[in-house]
Amino acid sequence: MSPKRLKNIRILLLGAPGSGKGTQTSRLLKDFRQVSAISSGDLLRQNIKDKTPLGKEADAIIKSGGLLPDNKIISLIETELKSREWLNSNSSWLLDGFPRTFGQAEKLDLTLEKNDADLNLVVELDVPEQVILDRIENRYVHVPSGRVYNLTFNPPKVHGKDDITGEPLSKRPDDNPEVFKSRIKNYKDLTLPLLEHYDKKGIVFSIKGETSDIIYPQLKDLILNKFAL
Repeated sequence: MSPKRLKNIRILLLGAPGSGKGTQTSRLLKDFRQVSAISSGDLLRQNIKDKTPLGKEADAIIKSGGLLPDNKIISLIETELKSREWLNSNSSWLLDGFPRTFGQAEKLDLTLEKNDADLNLVVELDVPEQVILDRIENRYVHVPSGRVYNLTFNPPKVHGKDDITGEPLSKRPDDNPEVFKSRIKNYKDLTLPLLEHYDKKGIVFSIKGETSDIIYPQLKDLILNKFAL
């Protein structure tokens, strides 16, 4: 059960690759039932699994540590927002992994403003790079559901198998040190300017921590303090 009802809240989670955005999203969805989420990474991985034209293009780009062209990812997210009927002032949702560039943010802002559905909270997860590297080297994922495991602190009950379905777990193609360094550089070059962009709107907050258990209570308190009815 949600601890309290919230005002309508539209959240963007920012953080370096492997900073735990997916984990924080899962915990938020359990505590705040009126909030739903879109993960650009999950959408892309599903397209890759289904071998769609977009998935084939994304697979090659992700394996090299690159980012999908703005027009492709914008179209993917806007289509998802429309299909879920979230483009209205009564919606409450969370975006994980999008927008990642200033250009993406500008286009998203225009779409949201036209539909009176502006973002009203942007949270940066500030996790040390070495902590993230250790984390991704031990990370495995169940692609169909998006469930994530870590061999250090959240291992599957049976090695290499999803706890719920028993299906095989996979390593993400970008979970290796070489790709990680490229993705961190992309993040710093392209994503960090978003903080300045959204800070001008007065909606940016940064939360520091090395583990999800340290970060999540801060995130939950922030949301309750700003949006609880």
